[in-house]
Amino acid sequence: MKQKVLFTSEAVSEGHPDKVCDQIADAILDACLKGDSHSHVACEVFATTEYVLIGGEITTNAKVDYEKIARNVLREIGYTSKELGIGADTCKIDVRVKEQSGDIAMGVDRGDILEQGAGDQGIMFGYATTETEGYMPLAISIAQKLVRYATQLRKEGSFKGARPDMKSQVTIDYTDPKHYKIDNILMSIQHDPDVDLDAFRAYVHENIMKKVAKSFGLNDDFAFLVNPTGRFVIGGPEGDTGLTGRKLIVDTYGGASRHGGGAFSGKDPSKVDRSASYYARYMAKNLVAAGAADRLEVQLSYAIGVAKPMSIGLSTFHTAKYSDEVILEAIAKVFDARPGAIISNFGLTKPTWRYQDVANYGAFGRPDLDLPWERLDKVEELKAFFASCK
Repeated sequence: MKQKVLFTSEAVSEGHPDKVCDQIADAILDACLKGDSHSHVACEVFATTEYVLIGGEITTNAKVDYEKIARNVLREIGYTSKELGIGADTCKIDVRVKEQSGDIAMGVDRGDILEQGAGDQGIMFGYATTETEGYMPLAISIAQKLVRYATQLRKEGSFKGARPDMKSQVTIDYTDPKHYKIDNILMSIQHDPDVDLDAFRAYVHENIMKKVAKSFGLNDDFAFLVNPTGRFVIGGPEGDTGLTGRKLIVDTYGGASRHGGGAFSGKDPSKVDRSASYYARYMAKNLVAAGAADRLEVQLSYAIGVAKPMSIGLSTFHTAKYSDEVILEAIAKVFDARPGAIISNFGLTKPTWRYQDVANYGAFGRPDLDLPWERLDKVEELKAFFASCK
């Protein structure tokens, strides 16, 4: 019997306890940058039963009400009582924030933004593939859309009995490389205690799973599971402890690409964990859209206080249309991966979007947000370079 070739990715909703923490941290970042675009923010959040702890290093001239921000985020998600997962107006919020180390600031702040040093050492990866219109891996794209759409229906009132905490998991069958299909979908969705579980499962299958599958032009005869334990009433921070930075793979490529290990949420863009990961995605996406390869991964590495990347690496997974040397020449000619250049080009300290929104449903391949690192504005320049190399 021929074995299937399968790959699986998962996603979580904004009500997942780790995502609650990510959103609070990024809402604090939004408030700091709104009041002071030069803010330095490294915010960590912990959540458990009726309790939120906000800590980290923040240096800003903005007037920030940390407690109010946290309560607003909880309310926006839908956590308005302990019974739902945590009470926006009843939980205890503990704020333990201090200023950033002067040793770090000395290496980052250089006057000229283009000479700004990286906020820390580290490695970052960016990835793109022709699998989907958004140049994202298929499994994570479907998984993210499932929880995003289910949350939309919940907030609209169409998804009766659903509560904020949700997970999805999607397995793609690649056995026939020319005809991908969905092998199975799993969703675990928090619900009210009095729901009809059979009707609840049927709604998820017919109105969420099948609808999302069809939106990708894929099969709807996949195997599926909804709440396989049978009951999921206690959720959010009441059901499980939440912490910033624990959903790194959910935030990026669902495991289809490597990850450097740095989280995004709660960090201002001087931290290359965030800004350079955005830029590496931008590089990879534009290169794939320009025809350099069908799958492409870029690695960037940095030293604290140094502007220029220590290295730029490349993987094309045997799908390249040009040699690695030519693609690396194109990268050197077209892209500027210095942290200050990234911040300036993307407007990361004066964003037109909310970092809080990017904390949900992935930082990449977001059709619902106009994010600068998702733009394909280097494609023509790259095509011209590749044409000159023939």
